[in-house]
Amino acid sequence: MDHFLAPSTPEALAHNHLTENFFTWDTEHPSMDETLLAGCASYQAFNRYLGGTDIFLLPRSRSELESILRRYSYDAIHNAIAKSRSTLERGGYSRACNLAEKSIEDVLNRSDNVEILLALHRRPAEADVQNMPLSPKSIRSN
Repeated sequence: MDHFLAPSTPEALAHNHLTENFFTWDTEHPSMDETLLAGCASYQAFNRYLGGTDIFLLPRSRSELESILRRYSYDAIHNAIAKSRSTLERGGYSRACNLAEKSIEDVLNRSDNVEILLALHRRPAEADVQNMPLSPKSIRSN
């Protein structure tokens, strides 16, 4: 996880703040902190993807990967809102979603993160096919 979101990133700090202050994080301000909520949601999206326990359709492209990560971040936002005793300001849900999406996009834009994340949950057969040399003999044997 540190490769994608190091402990010093705003997302990791938000996640740590929310998990360490689970019972009081939502009452620190009159309304929910959208930036904190979005950062934690982004962190949880990557963490959930890395775990891979509920990935049924494996992503084959950056857009499919980004779609999965966004969906996971929306789930995390919904869960936090459902548990919270504070409310969001008007338009806060959309702003939190946009902040989480921006965070996900920033991580995917760095170095070879997309390739690493796609390769992480690739089917073994896909990996073998991609690494197989294409020669007439190998094509006939398939």
